[in-house]
Amino acid sequence: MSSVAVAPSTQDLVLGRYRPVKPLGSGGSGSVWLALDEQTRLDVALKIIPREGKAAARAEREALAARRLRHPHCVRAYDVGHDASHVYIAYEYVPGRTLREAIRAGAVTDADAVEVASQVLDALAHAHRAGIVHRDVKPANVLLEDVEQLSVRLLDFGLAQFDGADTLTAVGDVPGTLAYISPERLAGEEASPASDVWAVGVLLWEMLADRHPFWGMPLQEVARAIENGAPPLETERRGLPRRLVAAVNGALSPDPDARPRASDLAAALRNSLRQGPARPPRRAHEAKPEEEAAPAVRHALRIAPAGLACLGAALGAGLLPFWPSGLVAAIAVAAGGAAWFKPRLGLAIALAAPVFPLGNVSQGAAILYGTLALAWFALAWRDARSGLLVVTGPLLAGLGLLALVPLAMQPAHGWLRRAVYGASSVLLAALAAGLAHRPLPAAQDLVEPLRIGPLSAPGDIALSLWAVLTEHPALPIAALAVGAASALLPLARARSPYGFALVGFAMLAGSTIVGASMASMLGTVLVWGTAAAVLAVRRVATLADSAV
Repeated sequence: MSSVAVAPSTQDLVLGRYRPVKPLGSGGSGSVWLALDEQTRLDVALKIIPREGKAAARAEREALAARRLRHPHCVRAYDVGHDASHVYIAYEYVPGRTLREAIRAGAVTDADAVEVASQVLDALAHAHRAGIVHRDVKPANVLLEDVEQLSVRLLDFGLAQFDGADTLTAVGDVPGTLAYISPERLAGEEASPASDVWAVGVLLWEMLADRHPFWGMPLQEVARAIENGAPPLETERRGLPRRLVAAVNGALSPDPDARPRASDLAAALRNSLRQGPARPPRRAHEAKPEEEAAPAVRHALRIAPAGLACLGAALGAGLLPFWPSGLVAAIAVAAGGAAWFKPRLGLAIALAAPVFPLGNVSQGAAILYGTLALAWFALAWRDARSGLLVVTGPLLAGLGLLALVPLAMQPAHGWLRRAVYGASSVLLAALAAGLAHRPLPAAQDLVEPLRIGPLSAPGDIALSLWAVLTEHPALPIAALAVGAASALLPLARARSPYGFALVGFAMLAGSTIVGASMASMLGTVLVWGTAAAVLAVRRVATLADSAV
């Protein structure tokens, strides 16, 4: 076992004063423990780095840098010491989470992104004045303090360069994390303050565009993409303040001499939002330039929306007798083909398919559905690829796998969309079951046929549907539970490695309560368990990458 993983004794004092309490995290350079300073009775974050190989040199660098830095947005180092096997750095303990965790949870608005970047730049400006270049600015090294007013700390100066020397790496090595390394460093030039500014530009581009400018492509192509520069932010996010776009593009200039200083960029970012309030990050797959992705990725992004549009149009057109079977097939193919090239058009065709069949039965039903369809189209406008995920509700309910709906809703962007889609999937499954004279999902009983005639008003039809919900309370409860699980699953996954499994357990328990069959429960366990295992593997890989 590596010495990095060796746990200190909670009974013995480190450096004669620090008592380890519990681990806070670990990485390639060492581990961090919450410890109690027996002299001051303050909690500290005790970083433990082995004195072996490059780790020893990195520890010395971090200790020297820590002594030089005195800034509110740099974690303050109280004490540095060592014994025969480890170097110890006692930092102030700052409860919070990393920026990477906040980005994954979708908790960073445009205003937050600008303020985070500005505070990181303030810390870097202080470091640059002290002759220190960080060289590893990335979301995993930015800590968001757990306080009401946004406050960040810049972490881990273990790869810092200062005093005009670099003894950490061999000739040709480029220390840092590839996705945030500047073009000139990849070309073999020495790191400079402009290199740190580039990293902050990448970080800010990522937060505003809700994707990384250089990920989503084969590893061997990343370096070439960095050399070519990030795509202009204005092509990824329309409507951002022009001064903000100009500031980000300036930080990402391929020419390091053209990039602003850290202090100037921080001032420009803060001034940029004075033009008006910022919008929250947009999370629409269709707005992303697919031409930059690999062909396999582009096709994968189109297959699911096209299939859902085809299926949704077929169900809508064939739900009630009206269209000839050949025309139903043509409508389905048209919806799928349109969704392949224009997701919004495919969504519109699929939503319009049931209008005439409903109007043939009742004009009021067609009006009520048309109103709901327009509202649905507006909700899905920015994320049209996922607008028909609700079709999975009736499909899964028919197999007794309604508990899998929250997993199916995850491609949708935004907690509100996921919640509405998840709850609506249950209600759509109930509607399909009622029309087919099958037991309702969750309620497990039959519903009386709705008395809808040609002259029924939209309001009367809405009241009849509401009466079905009140007569079968298990149905709205199930819809609310599935909607909540769909919305909260990403947050649970980001907050705790066990959050995903807890949501899956809750859905399985709900299936058991409503009397799901043994076969459907086994299927639910299998799918949720597989998804949890895949997530665990990805989490380990991400942690390993963050530690590089």
